[in-house]
Amino acid sequence: MRHLIIASLLASLPWSLSAAPTWQVISSEPGKRIEIDRTNLKREGTIVQAQGRVVLEKELIDGRSGAGYRVIEAITRYDCTTRNATTIKRIFKKNETDIVREEDIKGAELPVRSGTLDDKVLREVCRPPRENQAELAKKANEAGNDLKAANDAMLKKGLAKAEKPAALKASETPAKEDAIPVPSIRPNLKAAADAAREASPTPPPSPAAKPVAPPPAKAQTYIIHAAPAAKPKKASRPEGYMLELTHSEPAVQHAHIHWGYEGAGAPENWSKLDPQNKACAIGERQSPIDIKDGIKVDLEPIKFNYQPSTFRIVDNGHTVQVQVGEGSISLTGKSYELVQFHFHRPSEEKINGQRFDMVVHLVHKADDGQLAVVAVLLERGNENPFIQTLWNYMPLEKNMPVSPPNAIVDLNTLLPTSRNYYTYMGSLTTPPCSEGVLWLVMKQPVQVSPEQINIFSRLYRNNARPIQPSSGRLIKEGR
Repeated sequence: MRHLIIASLLASLPWSLSAAPTWQVISSEPGKRIEIDRTNLKREGTIVQAQGRVVLEKELIDGRSGAGYRVIEAITRYDCTTRNATTIKRIFKKNETDIVREEDIKGAELPVRSGTLDDKVLREVCRPPRENQAELAKKANEAGNDLKAANDAMLKKGLAKAEKPAALKASETPAKEDAIPVPSIRPNLKAAADAAREASPTPPPSPAAKPVAPPPAKAQTYIIHAAPAAKPKKASRPEGYMLELTHSEPAVQHAHIHWGYEGAGAPENWSKLDPQNKACAIGERQSPIDIKDGIKVDLEPIKFNYQPSTFRIVDNGHTVQVQVGEGSISLTGKSYELVQFHFHRPSEEKINGQRFDMVVHLVHKADDGQLAVVAVLLERGNENPFIQTLWNYMPLEKNMPVSPPNAIVDLNTLLPTSRNYYTYMGSLTTPPCSEGVLWLVMKQPVQVSPEQINIFSRLYRNNARPIQPSSGRLIKEGR
């Protein structure tokens, strides 16, 4: 909950009031360089809001405005603890000064993969600031001085005892209160407890308590707490961090209604669970849709750049999600890095009114933050070796990822023989339902066995969002 509060505060900060950016190059690659503005970093705990940009050598054409651009600036919120990133604004520029287009984004929080643009920026902005390092050094020096003083006091006490007559009787030993106290760098918990007992009246004896049955186990949610809840203290009033926890407790209780596909968290309620999910209810370019009545044209082939690699598989409470090694797709001169892929049953999208048994969504992200999702439809048929390898390492528990060291998968083997596809502009199919997502739905389905479908159904019998209105969107179909 604390992270959600911090993220909201950072998002509300007016970017227009920031100082003029001072760009610093952090990475140079063939055809582009990556820069960040260190003067306008906004930090709150482990959350950092940063402005970065990609400067291209060759001009690209903006699909919405039709104008050319060479600079993409992005304002992104990074969580240095979880290594997640959320893009909140993008600016396309023809050059250093001429703006082609700006867009505010209600983006989803996505994991940052090693070697990507976001990874390079995250590593830079998540380094502790120099002033923090100086403060830590100061505290360490103060603790060292206290410890040195304590050691000196102990040495003086020992020398004083050695100089006294050896015939000193035990009864004549100096009283304990005469001993020189040793400064401690730890809090005096005993003194605090004694003070609390003195400040509070002794409660009357209570009758024998009856044994209380433990509460039923709750389903795991994605609420991130800053610290475990502490037992109530007898202090007169909460202060500091405890005050924050006390005030935020009702919001935490409400947040336990997590989004899902049934009950209070079902798709029709997503927009009510979190203000950031409002696009789920009012968006006009939502996904999935029934793909029909498209125009048939000669679409540019998608260039898939996947390599065999190890993988990491997790049941995240909504689906089975997999991350593999480096991979990307290229389309119309633009490259999108593979972030992760996951499964839905049944397929979320329809083709001319027909649903398929399952679908796998391969989520990619470009340097400018735009998402592109490749959808591979799965139909009942022969066993799929790629899927079987994943199922062999299915985690036994939710949110407990498995990374088999010797198992290798090749995403190219999951793709259909024909690479023809449908394409349209839509949204994420899960909260916050962010729009501006490029969808690439493969026309030819891939076969999976009934047993492989049943294995996934044991975990998720239905994790598909209902069909959304197409609202007259243009759909293109490769011919």
